[in-house]
This record gives sequence, structure tokens and C-alpha cells, in this order.
Amino acid sequence: MPEASPRGTYLLIADALRKDIEKGSPGDALPSEADLMREHDVSRNTVRRALKTLQAENLISSVPGAGWRLSAQPIRPLVDRMIGLIREDALAVGAAYPSEAKLCARFGVSRTAVRRALAQMEGTGMLSTVHGKGRTVQALPSNLEES
Repeated sequence: MPEASPRGTYLLIADALRKDIEKGSPGDALPSEADLMREHDVSRNTVRRALKTLQAENLISSVPGAGWRLSAQPIRPLVDRMIGLIREDALAVGAAYPSEAKLCARFGVSRTAVRRALAQMEGTGMLSTVHGKGRTVQALPSNLEES
């Protein structure tokens, strides 16, 4: 990945790994950090950030001495559940999106995990933030626009 990404290179790597996991990559082990560094032409810190993103979503876990493995019972990624909240709460473009504290309570996850998911949603243009005002819905997920 020679070019800088406005979304964050680690998020792009996390998305690529998430897609591989969803496709059902053979085995339960992920490629080594060194292999991911070579494949994406990034530093170890960038790879680790991507892996920590997936770990926060309970998709993978670190096994000391064995690397990163798929979680035994992966659940729907937090970002997907937070996008689904737009449908569940019938939010429209321009509507206020729930606060970080409310999202933490609703999904039972840490503020760090919520912030990562919010960053992904903001990176895709689905949400926007105004300091002191909170987040608002800027675009509906594609599955909502079609219905």
C-alpha cells in the first residue's frame, strides 16, 4: 500500500482480513504478522492495529506462541451491528446518531471498540461529527436505500 489512505491503512487491512474471514479462508489461523507486513507493504504497528480492530470485534484472538486465530464463535462485527442500528432505530439522513456512552451500553463493548467502528462509519461517509454537537447520519447503508 504505497499511497496514503484518508481512511487509515490499518482499517483497509482490517477490511481485507474481515472479507477473507467471511469467505471462509482455510484453517483457523491468520497469516503471520510478517506475512501481512510483506503483503500490504506496511509496518508491524499498522498490521497490529488492524489485528486489534478485528480482535475488538471478537472475530480473532491472539494465541501466545501460535499467532492470531479465528475466534471460536465469531459474532457479527460491531461496525455491522452499529450500521444496523440505523435501520432498527429508523434513523434518517440528518438524524442524530447515539452517543458513544449509549453505544457502549447497548452493545456491551468498550469505548475503544465503539470509536473504531465509528471511525469506519465516518470513513465511509455514513456519519459526520460536529465538535460539541455529536454525530449525525449523512448517508444510509446501501441495504436501506434499496428498500
